[in-house]
Amino acid sequence: MLYAFGFERVDVVVSDLYFVDPSPLPGQETPEHGVRVELRVFERGEPTGSIYAARPISIARPLWRVDLLQDANAAPNTLDRAHHHPHFTGWAPGPRVFVEELTRDPLAWLSRQLADVSGLLKETSISPAEIPASDVHALRTAAPEITDTVRRLLQRVWSGELAPPIEGTGPAATSMRASWL
Repeated sequence: MLYAFGFERVDVVVSDLYFVDPSPLPGQETPEHGVRVELRVFERGEPTGSIYAARPISIARPLWRVDLLQDANAAPNTLDRAHHHPHFTGWAPGPRVFVEELTRDPLAWLSRQLADVSGLLKETSISPAEIPASDVHALRTAAPEITDTVRRLLQRVWSGELAPPIEGTGPAATSMRASWL
C-alpha cells in the first residue's frame, strides 16, 4: 500500500515494508516489517497535448527517511528496529540512526519531525532552499493526517494484512518487498 502526500516541491510517501537486511546489525538477523516514511522531491512535468491533458508527476530522490520496523516474528507494536536515515547520498541512505524516543513513541516523534521541517533540515544535508516556505507550512498542517495514515498502516502490518513474508529463495527473497515496488 502506498500513500503519497504531494506539496509544491516535496512530498511524503508512506508504505508497508518487509525487509531482509543483507548486512544486519548484530542481533538483527531476522526479517523486519513495518512502515517506511520518506520525504522526497516532487517534480511536475509539462502537460502534453490539449489543455485537458494530465500533468506528469514524479516522486523523485529521497531527502530523509524513517523506517518504523520491528522483528517480523515479534509481537505487534514492538518497533524494536525503528530508525531513521537523516542523510542520503543521491538515492542511497546513510547508516541507520536509532533514537530512543523513536522506539518509545514513534508516532509522536514522527509527527514532531513533520511539523518542524526546519528542525529536521538541521540534522540532514538538505539545503533549506530546497523546501519552499509553503511546503513547510503544508507539512506542518498535514502532519496529523500523515501520522494517522502511518498508524493505520502499522495496524494492518501487525494484523498480517500488509508486509507479508517474502516467499522462495534467491535475490528477490533476500532483500525487500514494499507493495509499491
